[in-house]
Amino acid sequence: MSRPLRVLVADDHPMFREGLRFILGREPDLLVVGEADTGVHALRLVGELDPDVVVMDLAMPGLDGLAATRRLAEQGARVRVLVLTMSEDDESVFAAVRAGAGGYLVKGADPEQVVSAVRAVARGHAVFGPHLAGRMLSFFAHPPARTPQEVPGLSAREREVLTLLAEGLSNAEIGRVLFISPITVRNHVSSIFAKLQVSNRRQAMLRVRAHGEAPRG
Repeated sequence: MSRPLRVLVADDHPMFREGLRFILGREPDLLVVGEADTGVHALRLVGELDPDVVVMDLAMPGLDGLAATRRLAEQGARVRVLVLTMSEDDESVFAAVRAGAGGYLVKGADPEQVVSAVRAVARGHAVFGPHLAGRMLSFFAHPPARTPQEVPGLSAREREVLTLLAEGLSNAEIGRVLFISPITVRNHVSSIFAKLQVSNRRQAMLRVRAHGEAPRG
């Protein structure tokens, strides 16, 4: 039997942390390993407790959840971040994604939705609440008109991989489309990330949007 997913709860409201600990603690595959009430506290506990997922509030005193999420990404921490906060405005959502969050839910989400989101984010999936998901899809499907900037150094094959990656295909699916092995796809993805100066698929998609469309040869 695999070990339970280790979860850190970061929120400055003790009652909310207690409720979240209760919800997550009922699941046999989830283990709440700690609680933080500030962004600085969350960063310290990530280093000490090695959680798989941080359930992160954005509005915390001192270093807020957005800055803490960004620092974790900059440090190359393996932990995934699920934002669970009060704000649902587009600016907060996209700022969290740019900072490296793997998911975003608004407080008041059903307990089952929170539990499912923790599991999905731990597996590397992007998760958003129902209302937010529609806005995210619209955001990527209809980017504002811009003059696309050339992404230097990408080969024709890397442009093909990047286009399929931006459409949400997995490495295995990209391999089947392009008739190349998953290992070759992985190597192309690593090269693309290095050239775009990003560390994950979400950031690559944001970079693609910044260019107006997926770069093509």
